[in-house]
Amino acid sequence: MKEGFITPSNHVNFEAKKLFENMGTIIDGSIAYINLKGGGPLEQHTHEHNHLFIVVKGEAVVLLGEEKVLIHENEAYLVEGKIPHSVWSNQEDETVMIGISVK
Repeated sequence: MKEGFITPSNHVNFEAKKLFENMGTIIDGSIAYINLKGGGPLEQHTHEHNHLFIVVKGEAVVLLGEEKVLIHENEAYLVEGKIPHSVWSNQEDETVMIGISVK
């Protein structure tokens, strides 16, 4: 079994991991395929809403001002929109990420 995953009762060949609790109101969501040295935006930005990033494959690094936060495969991270930020692939293989904008 993968680390942090469980098999719920009455399930077979099924592994699940909770990535987040209630995050507020969903504005939109998207999926991104990020290749080596890919990401953005080039200059960190801010906005009113927050981003919930979920890495499905690979690994991403979120730049938060001078801080770097790694998001590993099967992990999620909430970025507060008021903090300057950008997101980048952190490996040579493709990174697949879901981004959900929330209020």
